[in-house]
Amino acid sequence: MMRKILIPCFYFLSPAAALGQNETLLYHTIQTDKDGNITPWYNADPAKSYDHVINLVWNFWDTMRTDINGLPYYMNHQVWRTGFDDPRGMGGDQLQMALSSWRFLYEYTGNERVKENMCFIAGYYLTHGLSPSNCLWPDIPFPYNTLIYSGIFDGDMTIGKDFTQPDKAGSFGLELVHLYKIKNNDVYLDAAIKIANTLIAHIHQGDADHSPLPFKVNVFTGKPGFLKVHANERDGKSTDTACYTSNWAPAMQLFLDLIQLNKGKVSSYKKAFTLFLTWMKKYPLATNKWGPFFEDVAWWSDTQINAMTFARFIMENREYFPEWRTQVKNIIEWVHKNFANDKWKKYSVIVTNEQTIYQTPGESHTSRQGADELLYTSLSGDSTYYFNAIRQLTWATYMVDVDGKNCFPFDENWLTDGYGDYVRHYLRAMATMPSLAPDEDHILSTTSVIQQVDYKGSLRKFLVPDFDNVDTNKVRLFYRAFDNVGTERIRMKNRPSRVLLNDKPINENTGGEGYEWKELSSGGLLTVNRQNGNRVIIIE
Repeated sequence: MMRKILIPCFYFLSPAAALGQNETLLYHTIQTDKDGNITPWYNADPAKSYDHVINLVWNFWDTMRTDINGLPYYMNHQVWRTGFDDPRGMGGDQLQMALSSWRFLYEYTGNERVKENMCFIAGYYLTHGLSPSNCLWPDIPFPYNTLIYSGIFDGDMTIGKDFTQPDKAGSFGLELVHLYKIKNNDVYLDAAIKIANTLIAHIHQGDADHSPLPFKVNVFTGKPGFLKVHANERDGKSTDTACYTSNWAPAMQLFLDLIQLNKGKVSSYKKAFTLFLTWMKKYPLATNKWGPFFEDVAWWSDTQINAMTFARFIMENREYFPEWRTQVKNIIEWVHKNFANDKWKKYSVIVTNEQTIYQTPGESHTSRQGADELLYTSLSGDSTYYFNAIRQLTWATYMVDVDGKNCFPFDENWLTDGYGDYVRHYLRAMATMPSLAPDEDHILSTTSVIQQVDYKGSLRKFLVPDFDNVDTNKVRLFYRAFDNVGTERIRMKNRPSRVLLNDKPINENTGGEGYEWKELSSGGLLTVNRQNGNRVIIIE
């Protein structure tokens, strides 16, 4: 984002830091190991620290004050202020990012308040933020509340009323599909299908200066919004129309998910996905022209978030990218060339700046880079980025205060960067490398969506009638997934005695339906492979 008001957060050095000792990074004194490498401020064990900060962040969000219009503060503003309200409205992808992170966090914690917060956010946005059904671009979300306390989302931050961002509509549609799978509520699915249908109605081939859908558009006139671009800033050209962005991975995944569900205009979604795939390969992947993302920037700017979001999409959909290793590595190297920040190099960490017109490091961008580079390391076997990836995640923990407020090191408490676009990166890192999760019972990943999860101490028998046949005192974990076929990776303190799938024991094996156990330095990793069932009970 384009940061303009630098009030609530300050980066400073203590007197001793001027001599190279006891340097303070935002809220905390920098901790190091014996070799001078940065370590987390809370605990030298990254697993304990990462778990601690994401819980601090969630608690801050969950207990945030109610605003003067009766809504939670985060439903009106993009920046947190202590004691008074920030004058700006919502962040463009703020709610979508929160839904993304909270889905992972619910699986990880089993905290029902997380799931209910997802339902509240989605329900409110659906009833207060969509374009009219009779307009040219119907049934898609507006990214901004032009009258801050109206409770209505109706435009774009920099252009004004009636403008929206189609890429953010794709993000919201994808999260609605996830929520449909969690709640089995067709309201979410129907809304996601309407969003997808609006996108496919306006998609076109695109070219070097026009993405298949525009970055910003007026929902009534269909005219693109405007970005100010100085001559020679991009390919020596000057343009005013916001016709280009590369943030289409969420929309592409939305199409894939609806195709898999066989819901909506499936044949049209297939064509739209192929068109986007072709365009992404021909242009952004070839040219590294990743373009704008943020709602509050009125100028052309290449962004790390667009590049790395697509890098993760490539890694999670490798069947569409035969050259994925080279393509992902090229994106990573492009980010390093354009956004590397070596201010903390003496602590053996290079962190990540946000975008070309705002070369400032952020906790969201740095933690994203770390998590995505760990995924690349895991999939490719290339360990080039491993140590710095861990230290990027570690560096980003320093942005979280003891009360859970989360701030840019040189800027403000952004409710996008510090919350939805923060928590998910740590949980993705844990899913990639389970040793980064604490030695406790946590679902780290699933190929499906988890509808219900109950950890020992929080089992709700009324949700699981078949518990009548199981001694609940010996149940460590129960969960129910959306799909009858899937795989879950679960960090556990110790090996379970039995695993039940739809109330029947499954065997320990390395192929087909069953479970696998892998010892880690502390505790282990349980992998459950389901072929014909969605309800799992894990017994002590």
